[in-house]
Amino acid sequence: MKAVVYQKYGSPEVLKLKEVAKPTPKDNEILVQVHCTTVTSGEVQLRNGAFPALFWLPGRMMFGLTKPKRTILGYELAGEVISAGKDVQRFKVGDQIFATTTGLSAGSYAEYICLPEEGVVAVKPDNMSYEEAAAVPVGGLAAWHFLKKGNIESGQKVLIYGASGSVGTFAVQIAKSFGAEVTGVCSTTNLSLVKSLGADKVIDYTQEDFTKNGQTYDIIFDTVGKTSFSRCKHSLKHKGRYLAAVMNFQEIVQIVWTSMIGSKKVIGGVSEESSKNLIFIRELVEAGKIKSAIDKRYSLEQIPEAHSYAETGHKKGSVVITVS
Repeated sequence: MKAVVYQKYGSPEVLKLKEVAKPTPKDNEILVQVHCTTVTSGEVQLRNGAFPALFWLPGRMMFGLTKPKRTILGYELAGEVISAGKDVQRFKVGDQIFATTTGLSAGSYAEYICLPEEGVVAVKPDNMSYEEAAAVPVGGLAAWHFLKKGNIESGQKVLIYGASGSVGTFAVQIAKSFGAEVTGVCSTTNLSLVKSLGADKVIDYTQEDFTKNGQTYDIIFDTVGKTSFSRCKHSLKHKGRYLAAVMNFQEIVQIVWTSMIGSKKVIGGVSEESSKNLIFIRELVEAGKIKSAIDKRYSLEQIPEAHSYAETGHKKGSVVITVS
């Protein structure tokens, strides 16, 4: 089968299209023909091996100290089940699924992938194409995880920073589905996109600093790691929550500190990924409450170009790769 392989850390040019062995499913696995996958910021980071200073050594120990342990990237996907191991009960041949791999696993930059039946896999929403469904799992699950940990409720005022990104676009829609009043923060070129997703208000961060406009919020969700609790705490209401999808050492200290004192809390960590949560996201999609925001589309052969674009940090929503 065809797959995009990288055998050393570096620029997008390290990604090479090659012929590799087609995987064979274990007794508890399904073999999926990948129709679409995506390029996420996480895969860009893994490709270049440039982990944040605090996490550089642990990251390299996990993913490969001098070269990648796993040579095929790709986390989220949509495709069709073409065979199943003898113990598989949840899925059958012909099922259209969407999924994300977890932990050290990856591999969706390929024509085929094996996934455990009990992994983060669910039947694809009926009202989505493969392209649209492939763009859901990572951003959708992360947005739902943090908003749930922030105890989102109807009537709350919620600010989403980085509202035009993969996590941000879903966070705006999920917050709206819970009846929150949503303010999205993004750049000038993305204002119309965020408005189209249902944001009640949109702030252009190049023109206005939301921390200085006198408004306060029940939840401030930084999806891209560009703000800080210390900068935002005066914009939080009593018992407000600052959600940090991207953490550095300062956020880790503040999570511990605010858990012990004060009414305003910092919430971070790694998002919980499960088939149960993915099914919940699918139900929101099928109810017409959330949709994918796709920025650009590339072929499998164009993955280096897709990485170059994603690495600029200016992608809107998701960058989708058509595999087959």
